[in-house]
Amino acid sequence: MVHLRQRCRDPELMDGEDVTQQEFAACIEDLAKVNTATLARLPTLAFIGRVLEATPEDRILTIVDVGYGAGDMLQAVARLMARRNRRARLIGFDINPRSEPVARRLAPVAMEIDFRTGDAFAMAAEEPVDLVISSLVTHHMDDEEILRFLTWMEARASLGWFVNDLHRHWFSYHGFRVLSAVLGWHPFVQHDGPLSIARSFRRKDWELLLEKAHLTGKAELKWRFPFRYCVERVKW
Repeated sequence: MVHLRQRCRDPELMDGEDVTQQEFAACIEDLAKVNTATLARLPTLAFIGRVLEATPEDRILTIVDVGYGAGDMLQAVARLMARRNRRARLIGFDINPRSEPVARRLAPVAMEIDFRTGDAFAMAAEEPVDLVISSLVTHHMDDEEILRFLTWMEARASLGWFVNDLHRHWFSYHGFRVLSAVLGWHPFVQHDGPLSIARSFRRKDWELLLEKAHLTGKAELKWRFPFRYCVERVKW
C-alpha cells in the first residue's frame, strides 16, 4: 500500500533494464498523450514566453531540456518559437538510450532539435546555455541527485531554469489511476503514473531541497494547475 506522507522510493517499470525498445517506445508515446491531456507543458511554455518578452528579438537562445522522453516538450518549444518568430538552439539530453530513436522519429525534421543520449552534466563547458528546462523528471531522482541537478542548472544557465514536476496528493494519485484505466493507456503508464505521483513532491520537500542547494530566495516555488509544483529561477 502506498503512503503519500513521504516520497515513495519504489522503482518505476519504465526505468527497468529489461524493458524492450518496443515497450519503452509505446510507453513514452502514451506519456506524451498524458502530457497533453493533463496540460503538463503549459507552465514551462509560459516561463519561456516570459524569457522571450525580456530578451532582444535577434537573440538566439540556447535551451536545454533534460530528460526529454518522447521529445514532446521540445516540439512544443519549437512551435512556440515559430509563433513568436524567434530562433533558438534546442538541445535535449536523456540518459536512457531508448528515448532518442523515439524522439527523432516523432519530431519533424524541420524543427532541427538536437536530441542527445547521455548525461547533461557532461555537456562541454564552452557550450553556451541560456535556459535549462526539465519536465516531469526530478521525481525519478533521489534527493542527492536533485541537489546536484539544481547546482548544475544554477551554474550553467545564464538566463535561468525551470523545473516542472508533480504534486504528491491523494486526489491526483487516485484520479490518475481512474483516468489512465478509462483511456486505456499503456500498462506501464497505468502502473507508473500513480507511482510517479507518489515519488513526487509537496511544498516542504522542495523548500528543504532549495535550502540545501542554497537557492532559498533565488528560486521561486509555484503551484500550478493541475497538481504541479514548478521551481522557477530568473536571472535576467
